[in-house]
Amino acid sequence: MRIPPLILAVCISALGLCGCTNAPGRPTPGDVPIVPSEISDFNILYAQNCSGCHGSEGKGGAAIPLGDPVYLAIADDEVLHRAATNGIPGTSMPAFAQSAGGMLTDKQVDVIVHGIRERWSKPDVLQGANPPPYSSSELGDASRGSKTYSEYCSFCHGDGGRGGRKAGSIVNGSFLALLNDQELRTIVIVGRPELGAPDWRGDIPGKPMSAQDVSDVVAWLASQRPKFPGQPYLNTAKSTGEVR
Repeated sequence: MRIPPLILAVCISALGLCGCTNAPGRPTPGDVPIVPSEISDFNILYAQNCSGCHGSEGKGGAAIPLGDPVYLAIADDEVLHRAATNGIPGTSMPAFAQSAGGMLTDKQVDVIVHGIRERWSKPDVLQGANPPPYSSSELGDASRGSKTYSEYCSFCHGDGGRGGRKAGSIVNGSFLALLNDQELRTIVIVGRPELGAPDWRGDIPGKPMSAQDVSDVVAWLASQRPKFPGQPYLNTAKSTGEVR
């Protein structure tokens, strides 16, 4: 039977169009980039926004390890959410939420906070211990803090906090300029386990630091913070315009 030319042409065109679906170079669904605001995978969000400072697995970075169960036991979800949303003014922690000038939606911040808690918290990590509160409205006393430092911290950090047998200086102006008082308090309480620094229970076996001890040490550390961090010369220079 002879097929009419018009029908034959339509059939050939249809076959050609079907073949284009597998044509070389044609993008697959997986090749289409995801809109950044629609990413909802914790691993991607954490890797792109948090791991640079807090470490790929919540530890090993320059900042407080988010994968430390002791830290997660004293810092609740509101603390994590507020820090991720608004950052921590005066420190190296930036704001990530779009509402504060960042790139993440509120839903993405929720995914990060939930993922951190789900992966790295351990409900029984404190083993019945009662830690000092994460924050305190009562100011510590720097003079008492100096004595508390000598008792609890000088073994590792040396006299006056300038570095000792096991750890470096914690009164370095550049170091203190990167941390606000709350961050200092957090480190005193939870330590830096990945660096060998114990939490509030481990400085003196059997004698954990009290909430007042923590506040006083933080007050003493804060008193060591230079007024003008990063200034490369002593304040006793003859003239601020002196050429050296």
